[in-house]
Amino acid sequence: MYIEIEAKLKVDSLKKVARRLKARDAKFLRGAVHTDTYFDDAKKSLRKSDSALRIRRQVMDQGQPRHPGVITFKGPRREGRFKQRQEIQFGISDADIAETFLAAIGYKKTLVYQKKRQVWRLGGCEVALDELPLLGTFVEIEGPSEKKIADVQKKLGLEDLPHIHQSYAALMQKQIRRRGRKNNRVFF
Repeated sequence: MYIEIEAKLKVDSLKKVARRLKARDAKFLRGAVHTDTYFDDAKKSLRKSDSALRIRRQVMDQGQPRHPGVITFKGPRREGRFKQRQEIQFGISDADIAETFLAAIGYKKTLVYQKKRQVWRLGGCEVALDELPLLGTFVEIEGPSEKKIADVQKKLGLEDLPHIHQSYAALMQKQIRRRGRKNNRVFF
């Protein structure tokens, strides 16, 4: 069982963080635009259990291998300084068929949004630079331990920023409600 451990930080500028990554000889891995579609059943069982079911479609930057999509289940958050939760994911060859399958077994779309992401490797961690409509810019540092994540956070000069324990989906749903939007689709 894989446990995702990450720090999510709201930042004012991704360019500053990218410069710091380059200065620390971080390795750029990939860039992409993600379209994330979340699902739940009629009783909102996943949401009530603090879990999530998502299909991610990915359009990779030029020159990178095409990766059609990923289906992910995330379990309830665990206690800790950093966000921790079980994560099960696997690649899919056809996101439309996967959506049809989920609908056939009782899951409905609850939210769809886009995110621009650049992924870097530093200090044994993946550092994602994310931009989302309605929400702004964030850095996610995912790694094998809280110590490694804290080390990378410090190397990037981000140690004083508060950790955000909510998922992007929860933050997006909050913004949609706050703005009185009826549409649960948020794109650039």
